[in-house]
Amino acid sequence: MQITKGRRARAQRVVIYGPEGIGKSSIAANFPNPVFIDTEGSTDNMDVARMDKPTSYTMLKNQIAFLKANPTACQTLVIDTIDWAETLLVQDICNQHGKRGIEDFGYGNGYTYAAEEMKRFLDLLQELVELGINIVLTAHAQMRKFEQPDELGAYDRWELKLGKKTSSQTAPIVKEWADMVLFANYKTTVVTTDSKKKKAQGGERVIYTQHHPAWDAKNRHGLPEQIPLDYSAIAHLFQAPQAAPVSQEPVQQPVPQEPVQGSQPGMMGPNPVEQPTAPAQPAPVPTPATDVGEISPVIPQGLKDLMINSGVTQYELMTAIYMTNVYPTATPPESIAPDYWNYLITEWPKVYKAIEENVRVDEQLPFEMKEGE
Repeated sequence: MQITKGRRARAQRVVIYGPEGIGKSSIAANFPNPVFIDTEGSTDNMDVARMDKPTSYTMLKNQIAFLKANPTACQTLVIDTIDWAETLLVQDICNQHGKRGIEDFGYGNGYTYAAEEMKRFLDLLQELVELGINIVLTAHAQMRKFEQPDELGAYDRWELKLGKKTSSQTAPIVKEWADMVLFANYKTTVVTTDSKKKKAQGGERVIYTQHHPAWDAKNRHGLPEQIPLDYSAIAHLFQAPQAAPVSQEPVQQPVPQEPVQGSQPGMMGPNPVEQPTAPAQPAPVPTPATDVGEISPVIPQGLKDLMINSGVTQYELMTAIYMTNVYPTATPPESIAPDYWNYLITEWPKVYKAIEENVRVDEQLPFEMKEGE
C-alpha cells in the first residue's frame, strides 16, 4: 500500500457535443492517431482510419475488445456518436428481455437497465484508457426546458442527446465519467436595430469548457471559458507523456475437453434457466474472415456482421441452432422467428463458443446436413 502525490499522466476521456454539422467529427479527427467507430456513417467523406460500422451492441463491444488486444493500433478511439451507440445498447437490452421498446418494461426499469449497461460500457472504455488510449465520445445536443427548484421561472438549456426522457440516467453517467465535456456551438449576439427590432448576429464556431445555466460543460485543466473550435486550442493537453501501453502476455489456450455426451455447453435456448456459473470471461475476438460463403438475406445484418467478423458460416450457425432442439433439423432460415435472430445477436459470445466447442469439434453430428442449409 502506498500514497502518491502530484499529477499522474494518463490518457484523457473527452466528450464533445453540439448541434449537427458544427464540426465535432472534424475536431476529433485531429486527436493523436485516431481510429473511428462510426456508428452513424458520418465520416464517409473524411480521410480517417475507421472500423466497420457496428450493426449491433455485441459487434461494438467486440471492436473495443479488438483494440484492447491490439493497443498499438491507435492512440485515440473516437466513438462517433455515443447517442447512436446508446441506440444499439437499448436495442440489445430489449432483445434480451423480449421487449419491443424501452418503455415496455414498466416502472422505469428499462432506463435502469440502460444506465447499468452504460456503466459497464464505460468500464470497457476505461480499460483502453489504462492502456494509454485517449477516448473521445462525440454526441448530438438537444435543447430542453429546465426549471430550478428554487426559482419561479423556467429556461431552455443545451444537454447531451442521451435518453429522451427525464428518467434516463445515461447522460449524467457519461458526464461524470469524462475528464472534459466540451460544448461546441455558434456564438451569436442579439442587437437592437433603430426600428427597435432584435436581430441575431455572429455565427463564429466556439467551444465552451465551463458550466453555464444554458449548457453543460466541464474541464479539469483550467481551460478558458471559451476557446475556438479548433484542436490547436487543446492540443497541449495531449502532448504531455501518457501512460505507456501495457504489454500483454499471450494467453495460453486451454486444451479442449470432450463435451459430455447428451449436453450442449455454451448454447442456450430463447428462455434459458439461470444456473450458477463461474464469472463470465471476456469474449474472444476472432480474426475477421475473408470469406464465409453465401448468407441468406433473411438473416439480419447485425448477425451477418458478427458471422463475418467471427468467420462463422451459415452452415455452422444453422447446425448450432439444430443442436439446441429449438428448431427441428433442416429448418430453413426463412422459418426462424425474427426474435430468435435477435436473441442470437445478444448472446453471440455464447453462440460462438458453442460453435467452437460443439460444431467445429464434433465431426459426427447426430444428423445429416447438406452444405448450404
